[in-house]
Amino acid sequence: MNFTKTTEQDSHYNQLEKMSINEIINNINAEDKTVPLAVEKSLSQIEGLIEKIVEKLKHGGRLFYLGAGTSGRLGILDASECPPTFGVSQDLVIGLIAGGDTAIRKAVEFAEDSKSQGWKDLKKYNISEKDVVVGIAASGTTPYVISAIAKCNNKNIITGCITCNKNSPLSKVSKFPIEVIVGPEFLTGSSRMKAGTAQKLVLNMITTATMIQLGKVEGNKMVDMQLSNDKLVDRGIKMIMNELNVSQEEAAKLLKKHKSVRNTINHGRK
Repeated sequence: MNFTKTTEQDSHYNQLEKMSINEIINNINAEDKTVPLAVEKSLSQIEGLIEKIVEKLKHGGRLFYLGAGTSGRLGILDASECPPTFGVSQDLVIGLIAGGDTAIRKAVEFAEDSKSQGWKDLKKYNISEKDVVVGIAASGTTPYVISAIAKCNNKNIITGCITCNKNSPLSKVSKFPIEVIVGPEFLTGSSRMKAGTAQKLVLNMITTATMIQLGKVEGNKMVDMQLSNDKLVDRGIKMIMNELNVSQEEAAKLLKKHKSVRNTINHGRK
């Protein structure tokens, strides 16, 4: 199979420095509009990976994201939002980035080029056949990710990937590849743009669909969310008011007593 790095192809636009701000943002917006359509073409791939993730997590497994640079940061972002949104443990969805925590804020030179560190990072979590590892790499050529995914395959661990190039080395080594082909970036090679947006959309789908399947949502509400700030407490009170048909004052009292939206609603239904 042929492999073409469309993420590195020359932009459809030229002489960007001569564009007005209005021209720049309108052209970026025009490119961004193509991303959801590219994701749509990959829905069957996304569904297949989610089915495996749900199956493993229902039996005590965990979901790992592995990436470098923007891709790694997006994985960490998605993983870090699962506990407050769905009330799950911090170690159910885990994001790992080449270069470690330092690389979340600052680029760590050549970290993504290591062919051994990805597996070492996973081993720190006692990775096993119960888990799922998803490699995230816009180019699909990141050694840190590819080598770790290959090692996981050897250990009979379910693997997937999110990449923006067709038939990439990462896709070939992943059991459940997701390929979202967004084409050249507005700024040539800047895969934090359309490719990053595509990866974020796919990650949203993966964790949201998974958590719904795991019973962490009721109706269309985040009944297991952590009440970690005033905004979320207020949201919880409104959920209880609507569900139990009680006043705001009563809902607040009940929430304070039962500590969570789910417990409050379940108690009120008895």
